[in-house]
Amino acid sequence: MKITNSFLVLLAMLAFTNCDDDAFLTEKPETFYTVDNAFSTSEQVDQVLVACYSHIRVMYCMFEESMPTWVFRGGNGTDMWDVATIRRGSRFNDYGVINPEHDVFYTNYSHWYQLISKANLALYAAELPQIMWASAADKAYAVAQARFFRAFCYRNLGELYGGVPIVKDITTSPRYDYERTGRVETYQFAINELEAILNDLPETSTQPGRIVKGAAQHTLCQLYLDKGLALEETGNTSEAKTAYEKSVTYGNDVINGSQYSLMTERFGSRKTENPDFYFSNSVANQKPERLYSAAGYSFTGNVYWDLFQEGNQNYQEGNKEAIWVAQIDYAAYKAEDGQSKLQYSREFGPVFREPMAAHVKGELEDVGGRGIVQVMPTFYTRDIIYEGKWSDDLRNSESVFRRTFLGNVETSPYFGIPVPWSVIYKDGESQDAINAAKTQCFPVSCKIYTDKYTGLSDGENRSNLFRDEYLIRLPETILLRAEAKMRAGDNAGAATDINLLRSRAQCTYMVTAADVNVDLILDERARELVYEETRWNTLLRMGGTIAVDRIKKYAYWDDPRATLTRDFNLWPIPQVVIDTNKDKPMAQNPGW
Repeated sequence: MKITNSFLVLLAMLAFTNCDDDAFLTEKPETFYTVDNAFSTSEQVDQVLVACYSHIRVMYCMFEESMPTWVFRGGNGTDMWDVATIRRGSRFNDYGVINPEHDVFYTNYSHWYQLISKANLALYAAELPQIMWASAADKAYAVAQARFFRAFCYRNLGELYGGVPIVKDITTSPRYDYERTGRVETYQFAINELEAILNDLPETSTQPGRIVKGAAQHTLCQLYLDKGLALEETGNTSEAKTAYEKSVTYGNDVINGSQYSLMTERFGSRKTENPDFYFSNSVANQKPERLYSAAGYSFTGNVYWDLFQEGNQNYQEGNKEAIWVAQIDYAAYKAEDGQSKLQYSREFGPVFREPMAAHVKGELEDVGGRGIVQVMPTFYTRDIIYEGKWSDDLRNSESVFRRTFLGNVETSPYFGIPVPWSVIYKDGESQDAINAAKTQCFPVSCKIYTDKYTGLSDGENRSNLFRDEYLIRLPETILLRAEAKMRAGDNAGAATDINLLRSRAQCTYMVTAADVNVDLILDERARELVYEETRWNTLLRMGGTIAVDRIKKYAYWDDPRATLTRDFNLWPIPQVVIDTNKDKPMAQNPGW
């Protein structure tokens, strides 16, 4: 999918209709264009929907130099993510400086309402009398996509901010009297939207990236879980249990249906290959004898690694756990779509070149590409979740989460052999040196780098990946259903669900009902969905003190332990929103 300029060109042409040479300079416009007469074809309505897809892709995939993106999508400031020493100015867990005026809160809040505005425009235009549709089904699908986007926005807003104003119509004049709903009501609006469109969404689509029925069912599974949690916070345990049971039902529709299944065998573009790297800090020295495999350090590809190789993400390509996927295309990137890239190696990648310049340095594949470490995994993410009985796991294998780095500096005593982590972390040196090393050097995930970067012959560097990106993947549906079962009192069922993923990951240890609790759910989400989930949504939707407790427990830096002296389980409503809404008082969230 791509946004074209055809609609803009059409508007420009219409603007000069009925003009003649004598009247050309006369300021007497013949026609004014509004939303009522600017649309004339169903294709133009679809262009608005394409803009919605593009908006989502920007929010989830386009990691520019933007703290709001690192916080929302990257999870900066949660239990899973913190910042390197060189990014201390961009930290998001110092609650001495985080307040309702922080740009993170306003930018993310605005992003969702901008998308709601696009969805509302598509809904309005779809009903204009001059729009001719090829069939009633085509119109119904267009409306369903727009309503899905609107529901998706309110799910996110409810998880992050709680009850927010529900805007169902396009706005043609300024308003200063928006009224917040409750959190349950916000979720319920999204639920109503999705349940109304289920029969208008196709089971599958020939066009990768388009919304299908499974995406709505997954989102309903999450929304009913969200609703149950919000009801429990109000003491309404009876209705909460009903919501959890409904969440399980929608999870069943996705997980037990015939469309989706976990990939359990190697597949796709590299199913017969294994990852390999040169231990070299210059392209000139990338020679066969400097391959990791040539030095005796071979990594074995596996099905989990296959999930994140270029060309393997779409359902249409044979990936049966792909429910909704953002489209990234290198040819489109080169031709016209400069946003069609994943800047993961750059934004998430480690920086060995300064702390480890004597042993491991450079910007090539062996160090994870051209990283600038905008956010870094905490020790919870990189080590704690794999300690002891949890270590034997494909998701912790060298091909997926590489911990072996061969020295690539010829003068180093570790040249061509693994550099010990005690050396990488500068044990015994100054605390400043240790902090720099531990926050800039870490294991690298196959989700953020590759051994085969696309576009190098065209002048690209190792900053970007050009693979499609999951927005909804079946394992998250399974984890949502497991959580809903746990909260409904079915720990055995939750354990069975979690073991679906652990079995695929060939884990030695399978969980039991006695293991099941909130921490296990969060740990398994971290193991399965690292670099995929939006962790702030997960922590905040759970309510209580879960977010605060885990941030203080697992943060690398002591900032939250020193400054997080208040409880909160929602982000604040941006102060500018409260101030601007002058005709209707808008309450701030507790703790802010």
